[in-house]
Amino acid sequence: MKYKVTVLDGIGNAHPRKNLRLKEKAVLEERLERADKSERAAIRAELKALPKKSEHPYEKKLRAVREEEKKLLQGTRERRSEYFSEIKDQDPKIRKWLLAAAESEERYRFYEKHLDLSYDFELEYRKHFEIASQLPEAAVERRSLLDGLAEAKAELEKVKSEDHSAAKAEYEEFRKQREEERDAQKKDLGEMRREGAISAKALINERKQADLAAADDINAKKRSLPVAQAKAKRKNLKHRLKIDTKNKEKILNSDISDIRRKTPIEVNKRIPWVSWVTLLIPGLGQLALGQRFKSIPFFLGTLYIYLIALPYALGNGNYRGDGIAGLVSLAADGGRLDRSIIFLIEGVLAVIFLVLALLLLYLSFRDVHRNEKNIIKGMRFNNWFETRTALQRDGFPYFASAPAALVTIFIVILPIAVTVLISFTNYDPNHQSKFVWQGLVNYKQIVAGQGIAGGPFWLIAGWTVIWTLLATSLAIFIGFTLALLVNQERIYGKRFFRTIYLLPWAVPAFITIMFFSILFAANAPLTDLLNSILGNTQPGDMLNIKNTAWGTRIVLILLQGWLGSSYIFLLSTGILQGIPGDLYEAAEIDGATGFQQTRHITIPLLLYQTAPLMIGQYTFNFNNFSIIYLFNGGGPFEPSKYGNMAGSTDILISYIYKLTIENQYQGIGSAITVVVSIFIIFVTWIGFSRTKAFKEESL
Repeated sequence: MKYKVTVLDGIGNAHPRKNLRLKEKAVLEERLERADKSERAAIRAELKALPKKSEHPYEKKLRAVREEEKKLLQGTRERRSEYFSEIKDQDPKIRKWLLAAAESEERYRFYEKHLDLSYDFELEYRKHFEIASQLPEAAVERRSLLDGLAEAKAELEKVKSEDHSAAKAEYEEFRKQREEERDAQKKDLGEMRREGAISAKALINERKQADLAAADDINAKKRSLPVAQAKAKRKNLKHRLKIDTKNKEKILNSDISDIRRKTPIEVNKRIPWVSWVTLLIPGLGQLALGQRFKSIPFFLGTLYIYLIALPYALGNGNYRGDGIAGLVSLAADGGRLDRSIIFLIEGVLAVIFLVLALLLLYLSFRDVHRNEKNIIKGMRFNNWFETRTALQRDGFPYFASAPAALVTIFIVILPIAVTVLISFTNYDPNHQSKFVWQGLVNYKQIVAGQGIAGGPFWLIAGWTVIWTLLATSLAIFIGFTLALLVNQERIYGKRFFRTIYLLPWAVPAFITIMFFSILFAANAPLTDLLNSILGNTQPGDMLNIKNTAWGTRIVLILLQGWLGSSYIFLLSTGILQGIPGDLYEAAEIDGATGFQQTRHITIPLLLYQTAPLMIGQYTFNFNNFSIIYLFNGGGPFEPSKYGNMAGSTDILISYIYKLTIENQYQGIGSAITVVVSIFIIFVTWIGFSRTKAFKEESL
């Protein structure tokens, strides 16, 4: 990196260099960059002929001034003792301000003589000038407030000792009179309600307004009492004293920050080497640049990296696993009590810890590297006040989301990662304690429809898609139709019908499913009713819904259509009630029929607001385990088609449950879970991306 003739401040303005040695180098380097071959040798010779840093006249003068500055700073304690004896005010904050102002006046007078020598001197001059100017004024204002507060306290004590019986009597008389006026007003309102002049709701609102108006008037009169006035004055001065002190210091710090941004810095450094040297120790780079407070959280990150993440990744602190090595071996050479699943989980944890450690290293390096590059350009890094202000202004989203992000890592990402990895193993009933990696074997069985679990996969997947589309669409149709009917003005008993239509949602689905399961059992009431309707009287002709695949599937679709319709009904009813009536009136004036109004106004508005939720209903029914399992256990069973682990009404989620929980085929079950998840994510994304609500939010 070459030296530039100018340096940039924090807001991007260019300033000429004050360091004459660096300026000479920058001029020659720019000439060398623009020169042709015949001139470069002479320019390089000029560069070599430049005086060394220790011998350059500018550096000698700068060192001499630095020595004077050192002596000035060393005398700070003596000057503070001298100033301390001269300040008579006893308030600690005022004494602190006046001491700082006196010291700053001494310093800015020193730096004023050397403004042309260095931007550091210019910064110190401008900073201490502001301190010396603002703090004495702030001290005068604070002293005025303190004196006013002392007077207010004395006045309050004096007022308390005086006789204010006349004022209190006047207040009591006013209060009684105002309350009588309020009661009379409320009585008149009651008469107006009985005569039908105002509604019941208007009566309630007007009475509340009368109570509030009377209370305001009484409180205003109470505040006019001498003691109350004195207390209010004292409270106001206390508040001003507290707030004004903070504001004065904040304004001063803001002005100093503004000066820092507008005053560049010159350094001899060309390469941001500190960030590379301190790469492995977060916090050290910040400390080397002078950001002490900022280095503290990064040093805590260093402790996490070398005391938690790395030891855990190497196997230290594991329950039974071996860190990342255990993720590879899966306890293949372990003892009898070592289980592959424990090694797998702890290996994934080790990877997560290492990823977080690498993220900390990157964030620390990026911070130091960026600050170093800015310093080389001439920009000053933020001081603690600027960093704290930036965090208060922009840091809330990060602080608020950080705990949720950490929780998400361990309750979402960890289980997902473990499930994906298990799908590449032979984790089955014969390998419960120890299993090994086997690559894509499980996925090949699924695609080819082979093996004990892959065989019925495509049959179950086809029924799952049919079930999802029909059951969900039926629920949406029923819920939407019922909402339209109840929303009609000509319908009476709306509250009754709304209560009836919400019962499937209010009553636990478990009870409803089990109830219908019993009713459709052999020789159950509904089964007997169907047989009598169909005229099946012979034992061989008797219909048994739960023993036929098509019968069970039809009942499941109808049952889920009714159970799911309540949510759609509730959702649609709320949206329909929010559609302005003016739209329908305008459409009716234009000659639109009721069907046309529903088609062109109601349905578009309803779908616009509910489309994402409707898509969510399809996703829910795709994984609706409870109704399938509770109604008939996934049956009836057809071993010739589905094998011994699935029934003809099983959907993928219930099939996965039977594979993993009931039969211990975790490997192939995890593979099916991954395939299903990818499919659902893809279909859901396609659905969301095509909705108008999603498109407008993306814009």
